[in-house]
Amino acid sequence: MLPRRHLLASCLLASCGRGTAPRIAVVPKATAHLFFVSIHQGVDRAAQEFGVQALWNGPNEETDHSRQIQIVDAFIAQRVDAIAISATDERALVAPLERAVAAGIPVSVFDSAVNFEQYVTFVATDNHAAGCQAAREIARLVKGQGSVAMVMQKPGGASTGLRERGFLETLEREFPAVRLVARQFGMGDRARSRAAAENILTAHSHLDGMFGSSEAASIGIIQAVESRGRSGQVKIVSFDDSDIHRAALHNGALDVMLVQDPGKIGYEVVRSLVLKLRGEVPPRQLHLPVRRFTRENAAGLPA
Repeated sequence: MLPRRHLLASCLLASCGRGTAPRIAVVPKATAHLFFVSIHQGVDRAAQEFGVQALWNGPNEETDHSRQIQIVDAFIAQRVDAIAISATDERALVAPLERAVAAGIPVSVFDSAVNFEQYVTFVATDNHAAGCQAAREIARLVKGQGSVAMVMQKPGGASTGLRERGFLETLEREFPAVRLVARQFGMGDRARSRAAAENILTAHSHLDGMFGSSEAASIGIIQAVESRGRSGQVKIVSFDDSDIHRAALHNGALDVMLVQDPGKIGYEVVRSLVLKLRGEVPPRQLHLPVRRFTRENAAGLPA
């Protein structure tokens, strides 16, 4: 009997003689956020190019660890050929991913890391570097001195945690005159992120700048600042992309957008598993830079 890896490679090349494409399960942190919608587009593009079937399923919200575990276990039970995952929590998803590997199912990780070393490839934005860049952007906007705040995503999220740590470390190391006076979690929710930003603005009426480490956190900040009529007074550096981000960039409420390339993330994570199933050796890690947009170069934002 052929070893599983050889059987999978044969399936990929000859569709197992039954016209059935290899099945790659892709499990995002959440399905509702625009970022993951864009990742899905990249996943579908790779699936079409490489002749595999992409099975997309994830929780509605990034905080629903138990639902994501259920989804992974269901894919294991279905005996999919490979799994790609953006883990809702870097610790909670370790056991289900270990179960997948024990069942002979290769796993690649995308967007957000997990405390699990048996992955094929890790594909993500260089999030720590992005957080460092955000700190330098906000320091430039407040002219190297003043008070700033941060609305964070949620505890346990590896990707946003790296951004937030990079932001903190860079402010402390490079800009001692820029004081981080407040930071609160928005829990991946726009309304809760806005409430967090409102709380910060109430407590610090002379705040000079704010950084949102995620799509939801950034939107919450934008809405809170605009509702108080402080657009342009409170400098904002955001992360990720949405219609709200773009409108705020155009009207001057938002100063700098740091934007990932989610389509490429989705494409590359599927490609890594295709290579694995073919018996090839994909790269262990792919770290992608963020792109910087201001009102001046907003025309270059992806369609």
